[in-house]
Amino acid sequence: MRLTGVLLLISVWISAGLFGLYILAFYATALAGGNLEKWNKILPGLYSKDTAVATAGIGLHFAMGGVLLILGSIQLIESVRVRYPAFHRWAGRVYLTASLLAAVGGLVFIVAKGTIGGTVMDIGFSLYGVLMLLAAVQTYRHIRAGRVEKHRAWALRLYALAIGSWLYRMDYGFWYLLTNAAGHVPDFSGPFDKFMAFFFYLPNLLVVELFLRSRLPKASVWFRLLSAFVLLFLTVFLLIGTYFFTKFYWGPAILEWLF
Repeated sequence: MRLTGVLLLISVWISAGLFGLYILAFYATALAGGNLEKWNKILPGLYSKDTAVATAGIGLHFAMGGVLLILGSIQLIESVRVRYPAFHRWAGRVYLTASLLAAVGGLVFIVAKGTIGGTVMDIGFSLYGVLMLLAAVQTYRHIRAGRVEKHRAWALRLYALAIGSWLYRMDYGFWYLLTNAAGHVPDFSGPFDKFMAFFFYLPNLLVVELFLRSRLPKASVWFRLLSAFVLLFLTVFLLIGTYFFTKFYWGPAILEWLF
């Protein structure tokens, strides 16, 4: 369990960090260059000139999302928490603030404009934002009360939600490759699109609960073996996805931003 957990953590750290840089590179450069129409190339309907409130909300969501993916990965490293507790505390404050702002920004966008996929996507994405708010509040509340283990558990749940936007794109990429986009339509109202409105974050929470329960003293050997297998499968999935996405999408955008 410890080995597979570490391997998954390293994979997530690398992949989420790269995607976080990509988010900052793609969306931030479009904003800085006044070319917000570029956002619509990734997800149609994100930007329109007559919805300033919605644009501000989604812009805040993307900016804070990039911070979450980069900073959250660092927060998971045990050696950083142990050797640099002051950094961990201050980074945690920034991380929780970014979580709250990312959730609020996304919810503002949904209320002001609505998602391209309609009611089902509105519900799925709104639930995602509410769960992020809940996880951020619980993470802060438990550490303030000195309940370190509960704080860490909720911090993991929060991170599992934070990486949802990254997994959303990766899941779509694999689905397009394997099924030629079956069940997807351009306005994101197809059966697969409706399924993905919830799938990009709920399984993440299930994996976290599996990991947390497998570490309990009363967990059976078979349960721990099953948990280790699930973590190893996810590690392989992430490594393959990270390679292809970095090669064709994230890498070129990051290099263009940096150089």
